[in-house]
Amino acid sequence: MELLTREQLEERLAALHQASLEVVQDLSLENVLERIIHLASQQAQARYAALGVVDDSGKMVQFIPVGLEEEEIAVIGHPPLGKGMIGALMDERRTIRIPDIANDPRSYEFPPHHPEMGSFLGVPIVLGDELLGVIYLTDKEDRSEFNQFDERVIETLAAYAAVAINNARLYEKMVERDQTLTKRNEDLALINDLAVSLTQSLELDEILERTLSRVMNYLEVEAGEIYLSEDGGKHLRLALHQGEAPDAFWTRDRFNLGEGYIGSVAKTKKLLVSYNLKKDLRYLRQAVIQAGFNCIACIPLIARGNLVGVMSIASRDKGNLDERRISFLASIGVWAGIMIENARLHRQARRLAVLDERERIGMDLHDGIIQSIYAVGLALDFARNAVKDEPESASQKIDQAIDGLNNVIRDIRTYILDLRPRQFRGEDLMAGLQLLVDEFRANSSAQATIVSPKDGLVNVPTVNATALFHICQEALANVAKHSKAGQAQVHLWTTRDRVILEVSDDGQGFDQRKVSATLGHGLSNMVSRARKVGGDVEINSNPGGGTNILAWVPKRSLG
Repeated sequence: MELLTREQLEERLAALHQASLEVVQDLSLENVLERIIHLASQQAQARYAALGVVDDSGKMVQFIPVGLEEEEIAVIGHPPLGKGMIGALMDERRTIRIPDIANDPRSYEFPPHHPEMGSFLGVPIVLGDELLGVIYLTDKEDRSEFNQFDERVIETLAAYAAVAINNARLYEKMVERDQTLTKRNEDLALINDLAVSLTQSLELDEILERTLSRVMNYLEVEAGEIYLSEDGGKHLRLALHQGEAPDAFWTRDRFNLGEGYIGSVAKTKKLLVSYNLKKDLRYLRQAVIQAGFNCIACIPLIARGNLVGVMSIASRDKGNLDERRISFLASIGVWAGIMIENARLHRQARRLAVLDERERIGMDLHDGIIQSIYAVGLALDFARNAVKDEPESASQKIDQAIDGLNNVIRDIRTYILDLRPRQFRGEDLMAGLQLLVDEFRANSSAQATIVSPKDGLVNVPTVNATALFHICQEALANVAKHSKAGQAQVHLWTTRDRVILEVSDDGQGFDQRKVSATLGHGLSNMVSRARKVGGDVEINSNPGGGTNILAWVPKRSLG
């Protein structure tokens, strides 16, 4: 065995110490491995040396040679394929030291233009049970074979190389995780920004505009569009396009369910991505392809499990639609779908509010102004019959009719200004009911009485009191117009939770199954008014048996 001099031993130890420092300090794998293999070549006095790094499958992914010129490497054509001694080193995972490669049965024929090599020293780079690569040296410069000291030095350098490769991979994974986390934070920031922005508006057009513009800017794509579901989900209509080539995209502004990309996504409710539109026959807009767009992503917009639309993002560069961004788009699709659905519900609520207001105005007109005009008509009819025999009474009725018409005019003006009846504003329910009974007595041949709570006070919200007032007004009007009654009674009382109104008469009654259109509308108004404030109305009548109307409202407002 060849013995090392003291100087040689110190030189090797210093070199190994320097290698260990570089492994700790330098996170650039390429630099560290080059330093290690050059040290290995110098310390073992090898003419040729190489360090190879393998992946998880054992394929060599990095190869650093020493001793060959670039021209020599170029004519060989490819790095080692893992056959022969290198393959044996990777399979056996132990140090191999032989005096002559050619005489070993594990050797493999060198490729053309490869220099002949003799002595061989190979050491696997192993960390735990994992093979990370190999170091091998050939042709010791003094023509002798590699010795035990060379073996120990190269094994030490292989251990350093294992640490360096592992550190570099850990660092790469850490950087990759950091980049992924940063991108995810950016995605979440956009989703949060979009959520805050969308919740500030319930206007559908504004929500579509904000959603599409933010997504396009973030993904840096050239065009985007949003289709909305209509006709119960059977069709999708183009509601918005942004970006380049609008004429190309507008060549198809409507798709049936299952038709083309848009219809397919609507049918399956699954995201669809294509990176080669030219070869996909499902894409039905050739004008978009001719405009240079190569890839597209179609995202279902879902709200509460139902499809409300499809968002389509188109780009000429498929790099803008990588896997992470596609996953991000799916999250946006859920958010946007919910906001679009909320905007639609808001629009529908506004329409219903308009219809409800129209219905209220109709009821107020019927129960207020029309009833007042009817009272004027009754007064004039009385004056006409009394003008000969009782001219003074006739004159009073005419004056009363004039006052009534003036009141009607004031009510109409009030409606024009604030759409509210002047006659009753809920300030005193008993006073309002007394006014109705007084008008009934003055304009009807029937007698009427009113019964109120013992203390005369009724504590009830204005909206509930107004409902009872109009119910009483309609009931008394029906008695005057239809019942031919001789007697009518209004009775108001309270319980712990309710205020109850009863209007009854001894008139001719009616068959509730055969109610006339006019009378039916009035009865419908009563029920509608009561139920809108949380109450109800019960109507009982029989032909020849009079009519009884029982209405109640809660003492507290629904709001």
